[in-house]
Amino acid sequence: MNGSRKLSPQEIADILRDRIRAGDLRAGDRLPTQAELADEFCVERGTVRQALRALQDDGLLSNVSKGSPPRIAEVTPTPDEPQPTMVGLAPRLVDAFGAQRVRIDVVCHTAETLMLAIGDPVRRIHDGTLRPESVDVRILVPSREITLAFPVSVDGSAEDDPVHQRWLDMRNAQAHVLRHNLQSLRSSHGIDVNVTFRALPFTPPVKLYLLNGQEALIGYYVLTRREEPYESQTLEMYDALGSASLLFSFLTRSGQRDAAFVEESQKWFDGLWETITTDLTLS
Repeated sequence: MNGSRKLSPQEIADILRDRIRAGDLRAGDRLPTQAELADEFCVERGTVRQALRALQDDGLLSNVSKGSPPRIAEVTPTPDEPQPTMVGLAPRLVDAFGAQRVRIDVVCHTAETLMLAIGDPVRRIHDGTLRPESVDVRILVPSREITLAFPVSVDGSAEDDPVHQRWLDMRNAQAHVLRHNLQSLRSSHGIDVNVTFRALPFTPPVKLYLLNGQEALIGYYVLTRREEPYESQTLEMYDALGSASLLFSFLTRSGQRDAAFVEESQKWFDGLWETITTDLTLS
């Protein structure tokens, strides 16, 4: 299904996550067998097992055993407990898009998780469930010009580093898709949409989502050593899987300490945004 390049476990997991979010796979449904998934994606069973392990870690699969295919889990997030990003972010975005004037501020390494999670509120806008008047999204991602803290090659190479180029390709592609999906709401629904990117001069150690000035979601990047295919080679790198980061939620209505965290996080973001005066060129 993907020509000569084989999909990575992360890419397969993301495809299956999209099917779960779209309702193609519902709570209680059995997944196809590992052999069937391996045939579909033209990969080895070991690659499928790694993808399923990632979904299990995110709490999206249940009844995981060697005897039978796992089932799609019933997701019942507890507001007081941190949730994996791919579980916890989309419902919070749906709530945020219930406002007439939506404001989303983000600090992240790439826009991958936001790009995927934003699909839920966008679909609800299309089916008429949500009807915001305006959507203003500001995103801070690392500059292409800096030496990133991660991802980095295991061998430490820095010159013409394909690991950096792979990250840059992903950053730009995901940002383009996110911007397109949101800005298309201008013509389809007459919503005033603005999506702006600016470049950080450092690698953020956390991802931060600020929703309408009422909620802050923060998750810490955890580094791991992994391999990823890129063009005609396999890259060994130290990197973080942002989709697996636990998101901690702080709500202004939850008390003085949470409200203070949201307020200070918003002030920090606004100050940083104003310091970086040039919008990012996604190339």
